[in-house]
Parts: sequence; C-alpha cells; structure tokens
Amino acid sequence: MNIDHSATAAHDAALLADEAKYCSFGDTVHYSEPPKIFARCQGSYLYDSAGTPFLDLQMWYSAVNFGYANQRLNAVLKQQIDTLPQVASQYLHPTKIELAKRVAEDAKKKWGLDGRVHFNVGGSQSVEDSLKLVRNASGGKSLNFAFEGGYHGRTLGASSITSSYRYRRRYGHFDRAQFIEFPYHFRGPKGMTKEEYGEHCIAKFERLFETEYNGVWDSKAGQCEYAAFYIEPIQGTGGYVIPPMNFFKGIKRVLDQYGILLVVDEIQMGFFRTGKLWSIEHFGVKPDVLVFGKALTNGLNPLAGIWAREELINPKVFPPGSTHSTFASNPLGTAVGLETMKMLTETDYETKVMTSGQRFLEGLRELQKKHKEIGDVDGLGLALRAEICTADGFTPNKKLLDTMVDIGLAGELEHNGKKIGLVLDVGGYHKNVITFAPSLHITNEEIDLGMKLLDQVLTKAKRG
Repeated sequence: MNIDHSATAAHDAALLADEAKYCSFGDTVHYSEPPKIFARCQGSYLYDSAGTPFLDLQMWYSAVNFGYANQRLNAVLKQQIDTLPQVASQYLHPTKIELAKRVAEDAKKKWGLDGRVHFNVGGSQSVEDSLKLVRNASGGKSLNFAFEGGYHGRTLGASSITSSYRYRRRYGHFDRAQFIEFPYHFRGPKGMTKEEYGEHCIAKFERLFETEYNGVWDSKAGQCEYAAFYIEPIQGTGGYVIPPMNFFKGIKRVLDQYGILLVVDEIQMGFFRTGKLWSIEHFGVKPDVLVFGKALTNGLNPLAGIWAREELINPKVFPPGSTHSTFASNPLGTAVGLETMKMLTETDYETKVMTSGQRFLEGLRELQKKHKEIGDVDGLGLALRAEICTADGFTPNKKLLDTMVDIGLAGELEHNGKKIGLVLDVGGYHKNVITFAPSLHITNEEIDLGMKLLDQVLTKAKRG
C-alpha cells in the first residue's frame, strides 16, 4: 500500500489544530508534544496514519489485556449490535444476569462469600458506587483510609481517596481519606528487608488505634471514625509498586479487629494482569467489596462494576435506585464481558502470564546491567516496572523518561531495516517509572523486540 506521507502529515496537523481550538484538554493527558494520532490497531501494535507500527507496552493502561482487535471479543460485540444493541436499564437482558453470576460464583468459590454484582459505565463511577455502599453500611460515615501513591479515579468522590492533591485542588474541600504509608521498598527506609518494611508499615497503621488520642478510634464507643480502607493490591498510577506478600494479611487483621471494611480496587490489575483474575488473590485476604473495570470488555465498551458481600448489597440494605446510570449494564458491554469471562476459563492464563512475565522481567534485568540509569525493576505477572534514574541508579530522572517517551512516539526507531515506534506509560510518585502492561497475548518475539527497542530508546535519550 502506497501512502502519501506528506498528505497524511498535513491531515494530522489539521486535526491537531482543530483539537487545540475545539477540544477541552481537561479530559486527556498529552504525554508528547505534539500529541500522537493513531489510525488503527492489531494485536500488540498501534499504527499511525503513515502506517508505522508502534509496539504498545502499556495497552491503554491495561484496558486491552487481550490484544487490540481481539477477533473473538470483537465478533461478540458485532453480533450483539445486530441482536440487542441497547435497552433501557430498567429492563433486563440475559448477559447482564449471566455476567453477574459468573463474577459472584467465582468469588464464592475463592472466598466462600455470597455476594452480588452492581454495574456502571467506568472505573471511577464504580468507585463512586462503592463509596455509597460503604457509607450506607457504616451508618453514613464519610471518611476512609487509602494509601499514599494510590489512585482510584478523578470524579469528586474517587479523588477524595486518591492521594494526589493535584486532582482535588481546584474543586473545593470535602472529606478526603487519611493516607497511609505504602511499603514502597525501593524508596523506603534503608536497612530493612522488603518484608520487614511491610511489618513496619502495618505497625504504624495499627498504632492509630492504640488510644483515642491517636485520632481514629473511640475506645469507649468501640467505633472507628473511618468506614473502609481502599487499596490497590499493586499500585497502578503510583508506579506498579508491589508490596511484600505478608503486607495485606497484616492490614486485614487490623481492619477486622476494628470493624473496618476492605475495598479492593482491581480496575487496573484485574483480569489476569498479574497472573490471577484478581491481584488480591496473591495476598491471601478476602475483600468486603471489589471494584473492577477496564479489561472486562478489552476496552471495547466502558463497563465496570463492583462485587460486594451479600450483607452489604442485598436489596433490603441497598434497594433499587441506590445508584443509577442510563448506560449501566448496557447489553453491548455485558455481552463482551461475559465472553471475556468465558475465555478466561478456557485458557490457562495463569501459566501463560507468569511465564511471559518472567521472560519480560529477565529482559529488564539484563537492560539494567547495561544501563545504570535503570534503578529498580520488579514485576508480578505482566505488571512490571522500571525506575528511570540518574547515573546513581536512585535519584528520580523524570526528564530522561519524558525524552524516552517522546523518542518512542516519534516512530523513528529501527527494526529489520524499517521504522518502528514504541508506546510507553509514565507513572510513579516522581513520574520516573515506566509501568509495563503489555498484552497478555504478547509473544516471546514481541517481548524480545520490546527489550531491543527499550535499549534503543534509552541509548538515544541519554545522548540527548
């Protein structure tokens, strides 16, 4: 196919000019300047209007776990469009019920808990639903615990439990979480093992309940001022920080002792990103509420939801109309979500993801030996991280990572004599962490190519 590159460049320039004039910048993040425009996608690749392939190692912030244009999931969406593409949310359709049943039965099998599923149109919206659920269950308490480095969305309620003040600053004051230290071992106190640091953070949290003067517990009434603790088992926007395996058991012990609910946010880490359906499964604790989204529909439809214990969500305590959205549990989304759940039972994704993740992590460690600017590398399944630092291997180097992202998106890297690009995601407390979330279907060849392209990008960025 012959492409007129000058024409495509002119077309893209015209689109960017229109975006600058007509589009709100409030609903997007421009990681590069000018922002990149993509025209199509397939598997692990995005393609720009000139036809240049870009290996995507972040897959829409883990929304497209099963590869771009996944034929099986796309086919279900197309079939649903021709069958029952839309229906008002006060009516029922089969796939809503069947999908809820799948999620609830899986929870019952794993945790021995009866529960129900409640849908909405996106992760932040489902976090909002969980906040209502928690307030209702706690008698109206509006305060929650959450982690430093945690991210749960940018709606008003969700931003109150997201640790970045930047997302709240312009919009007035309202009840915000008490943010608790997360065991970020690479940047934690020196002289502790990862497990010792986890125990240290548990002890600091538990200390809040020692007396009424520690600020959260009324020993005479036997009540905590805080209703729930919102957690990401692995921090997403915070930089894919993986805690020690003993950490959440200790946190849950404290929560259970003082009657505080555990709400687990699996929006970014769910659907086998870490080698389990839910990342909390690695840590041996039972959630009271679980929030999910993103990869449920492989990015084809904005569908998300919550699972909660029966005592918290049954119709007597959380009756019809407790929350509502016109497009909640829409048939296009639930049809794809149901097919996703079926697909997950037919393939050994746990072995697949853990094997690919180990190869990816080994590749990052080899790069780390070559480039002293790569500080910490870590991973669980195909949720991986690499801290970009100065030459000391520790001081955060946001500028270098920003340059790497720009070089990758320029599409001027080389592979087999052809141009290729690389899509990376920026995260971390200091915005110096590459957070890797490749397709769960990524091949060994694509993993190896990713390492070669990372080597090119970092080498070019250091030359400046």
